Amino acid sequence: MFTRWKPAAINTRPLEWSRAAIGVALGPLFSVWLCAKVFGMPVALHLIGPLGASAVLLFAVSSGALAQPWSILGGYLCAAVMALLAAHFLGRSLGSAGLAAGTALVLMCWLRCLHPPAGALALTLVLADPASVALDWRELGPVMLAAASLLASALVYNNLTRTRYPKGPGEPPAVLAPAGPSDSLAITAVDLKRALEEMEEFFDVTPEDLEQLIHASEAHARRRSIGQVLSSAPQSRP
Repeated sequence: MFTRWKPAAINTRPLEWSRAAIGVALGPLFSVWLCAKVFGMPVALHLIGPLGASAVLLFAVSSGALAQPWSILGGYLCAAVMALLAAHFLGRSLGSAGLAAGTALVLMCWLRCLHPPAGALALTLVLADPASVALDWRELGPVMLAAASLLASALVYNNLTRTRYPKGPGEPPAVLAPAGPSDSLAITAVDLKRALEEMEEFFDVTPEDLEQLIHASEAHARRRSIGQVLSSAPQSRP
């Protein structure tokens, strides 16, 4: 049981950690600065927690399904709407905040825009500071401005640092040379999508990413197999 608590390996280099860290530091600062210019610093600072969590996804794991543009924009919108509805009809309490986060999750799943920091946003908006409470439904303005500005910074920074973002859902995997007749039974993105549906759990990965990973693994396995065959072949003597 305790072996399951061991941390999983992070298959990235320290250079990538530094690249992501700079983005995580600058992205939320830009969003808060822009929101403060339009809606005031108290309102902007109230959003910094969810923005920091979103920045980790957008800059550190930008290829994940939870970090794509529709996830952050749709997730923030769902959370804001549910939080404001809960605050209006149930008041601003811990119970209504929890209900807002839960209903926001259901709505995000239905609209296919699951974004974990949006749960924190829902809690934050229900238990808001006086400046944010005074905005009432106009609170949607700073929320969406913060989401859009953070997304814009991720689009610019990730692509300038040679990290493709966003990750298109329909991008084909790397094309590999056929290995033989068995390729007719190769796993495709359609097969992976059906398998993910059958498992009925949350996975922050797209079928296309899994397909590309499997094809790359197959290519490494073929190279290893060929290397083993060549190394075991008898050496010809002069």
